[in-house]
Amino acid sequence: MNIKQKKSLAMKAFKIGKDRIVFLQSRLNEIKEAITKQDIRDLKKEGAIIIKNVKGRRKNTKGKNKRSVGNIRKKVNKRKKEYVIMTRKLRRYVAEQKKQGTLSREDSLDIRKKIRNKFFKSKAHLKTYMQNLNKLIKIKK
Repeated sequence: MNIKQKKSLAMKAFKIGKDRIVFLQSRLNEIKEAITKQDIRDLKKEGAIIIKNVKGRRKNTKGKNKRSVGNIRKKVNKRKKEYVIMTRKLRRYVAEQKKQGTLSREDSLDIRKKIRNKFFKSKAHLKTYMQNLNKLIKIKK
């Protein structure tokens, strides 16, 4: 077996770079026989594999300090989940109102389009919009 492959296996097992891994020359035969990540971990416990410390200062600590109020962004997946939860809630409410007869078909379609375009911030916002809509309809009659 190739030592490079064993080094890459050790990289995956310990989640570190290849330059930090050192194999003892006297125990290379044991290292060559290692097949799994667990074998590599056992060899490290025995002392056949040595892991060096990180050299220099880490650059990734610099980014943590720059996180001020304006630089924090929500993750895309979280925004999507919030959108999905809100749209389902609002659509369910609109369907319920339509079933009761308080909303006409045209109004419900219009409201559904607005839900899709994130017009409503919350269910309460939707309710106030529907109340104003009902007032307008009564005035027109």
